[in-house]
Amino acid sequence: MKEVDVVIIGGGPAGLSAGLILGRARKKTLIIDEGQPRNAVTREAHAFLTRDGISPHEFRNIAKSQLHTYPSVSHLEDTIELIEGEDGQFLLETASGLKIATRKLLFAIGMKDRDLGIPGLAEVYGKSAFVCPYCDCWELRDQQLVVINRGAALMHFVPLLYGWTKQFVVCTNGPNELSEAEREELRAHNIPLFHSPIHSIQSNQGMVRHVKLEDGTEIPCTGIFFKAELVLGSELPVALGCRMLDTGIIEVDEFGKTSVPGVYAAGDATTHLHQSIVAAASGAVSAAAINGELNREEWHKNNV
Repeated sequence: MKEVDVVIIGGGPAGLSAGLILGRARKKTLIIDEGQPRNAVTREAHAFLTRDGISPHEFRNIAKSQLHTYPSVSHLEDTIELIEGEDGQFLLETASGLKIATRKLLFAIGMKDRDLGIPGLAEVYGKSAFVCPYCDCWELRDQQLVVINRGAALMHFVPLLYGWTKQFVVCTNGPNELSEAEREELRAHNIPLFHSPIHSIQSNQGMVRHVKLEDGTEIPCTGIFFKAELVLGSELPVALGCRMLDTGIIEVDEFGKTSVPGVYAAGDATTHLHQSIVAAASGAVSAAAINGELNREEWHKNNV
């Protein structure tokens, strides 16, 4: 049985940042990660001060190297199969059969993409097709883009994208779910709207060339932004009883506390702002809260 103060489930920016805070706080911390990050398809990560343009793989390697400074932090590439117990006495079992006892838990599990069923999208995702304008629009500024989106989410996204380029069209990949007023708003800004389902995305070595619709229309472009359909990176928080929001993310307070005592969550699984720098900040805040809780418990124990 391995015994630690904190188990962090997930080794992305949130989990690694939390590990750094807890390591510096001298807490015995185990980071467990399956080694399949959502941004593995991404060549470069942007908008992280001092690390703009770094590859996600290099980012994780640097973070892990820096964590080696703190002997109380360890890593394990595995998945958690079972969580039992309660605050102060959680028992975990991994897929490899390792049993772990921990006082606190931090879920930094991120989100995973559902397959949208668009042929060719996987080949361009992370190379010339993206989901976050703050992460990737600078590189595609003033270029011809295709937006794959529909409904209310589309009308939130289009004015945002307009700050980087005015040369784009919208493909709703089926019924557009727009009101007449919203369609008129797009027409007023000279934004073409295509309703036909997408047949395929044609590309060369990951760089999109055009989007082909089922009605035969071919739309040339150099980049795509699409609305991803996401699910939690793990069902463990739900199985443990953590309250979820209607939007599919874990309900937490400002310090990352979930509805389950002793259980925290950070990163993309707790917010719709999916940026590495936001996730890292979230992990740091949650780790500081966990450390404070552990220290208070130790303080009161010694007063008894």
